[in-house]
Amino acid sequence: MFLQLYGAAVQPSLRGPVLLDGTGLPRYWAAVWSAISSSKLAASTHTKKLRYLENLYQHAAGLGGGPNALDDALGTLNDEALADILESWFVSIRNQSVVTGADEKRWQTGLEFVLSVVAWISKSEANDDRMRRIEARLHRLAALYSQLHVRRDNSVDTVRSLPASTVEALHLLLDPDSRHNPFTRESTRWRIFVAFVLMLHQGLRRGEALLLPADAVKSAYDRGQHRMRYWLNVGQNKYEDSEVDPRYSKPSIKNAHSLRQIPVSELTARVVQRYVENYRGRPSHSYLLNSQFDTPLSTETLTKAFVLVSRSLPDDVLSELKDRTGKDAITPHDLRHTSAAMRLNQLLERGDPMDEALQKMRVFFGWSRTSSMPSRYARAVFEDRLAGVWNDAFDDRVALLRALPLRG
Repeated sequence: MFLQLYGAAVQPSLRGPVLLDGTGLPRYWAAVWSAISSSKLAASTHTKKLRYLENLYQHAAGLGGGPNALDDALGTLNDEALADILESWFVSIRNQSVVTGADEKRWQTGLEFVLSVVAWISKSEANDDRMRRIEARLHRLAALYSQLHVRRDNSVDTVRSLPASTVEALHLLLDPDSRHNPFTRESTRWRIFVAFVLMLHQGLRRGEALLLPADAVKSAYDRGQHRMRYWLNVGQNKYEDSEVDPRYSKPSIKNAHSLRQIPVSELTARVVQRYVENYRGRPSHSYLLNSQFDTPLSTETLTKAFVLVSRSLPDDVLSELKDRTGKDAITPHDLRHTSAAMRLNQLLERGDPMDEALQKMRVFFGWSRTSSMPSRYARAVFEDRLAGVWNDAFDDRVALLRALPLRG
């Protein structure tokens, strides 16, 4: 069973996701793996991997070896039992009616977990003969299963940027003053609109937007350009203890490269300021995006909001979305993908060489020097379907708010 432990009553060292067996005790080798690996993983990645491992534990228990079958096989280095568990688990995943990329990750996570634990136990054995036998077993397991893949990915490496008609419709629909806005509460309309602007215009990941403090947008007078400059610091919320975040799926910063400072347009700064001053309320927490219950907005709530938004789009817009992307709904990460494709288009239109433009993209979107993500957007800038809406005045799309005053 997967469980999130958090709260002031829980010791800091014990907070976080954990796997429990049927009696409520932690699954032994999963707990060991978690303790060793958690510091190297983002909280969301750690949680996702533990959910995959729980699926492996449940599968092993269902084979008739008892509720602790996987831990027993690992602890005794029973390579035959481990082989049976891995092989049957692989087949069960592969034989699903619908197999996705997440299933491939689930399989690879379980396989790496088993191989890692066997390697750890092997190193602790003192008997040389037994060590050689264990190493042979480990090599056999790796050789048998490392090359197995749930799904052969023959798809073209494309970017899921949204069609121009979809983005135009989203701006019109999510305008807080729109009579077609699917949210009835004014505060909810502003909350979702601010999240939309931050993910589309600033290219933030969903978790990054959910971690922002209310004073995230900073400003200062630029004497050289004789105007105010605005920027946004992307990182952990310095006012909050992430360990006691009450949200079930705790948002987190993906990696060290995600910590960055990015410019913000004056219009975007005004949108955020108006939300903070008039619609955020006065909750006891410092997070920018506040729910209607005065708790930090959750990952699940934001995702569900865009499911509702998707259902509210005109039929012709949904039809083109389906034709262009194969999708019938919009996710928060689609907005970041679209932002990246359009930012690259801006840089190239302004005369930046491709190499220089891609380096600027790395800084703006928080990618490492070795990440291949920037180059994935190069083809998108040549798609004619984007030209109808996107241009050098990208941030001016927020002008749909009709020059909002700073105070309501």
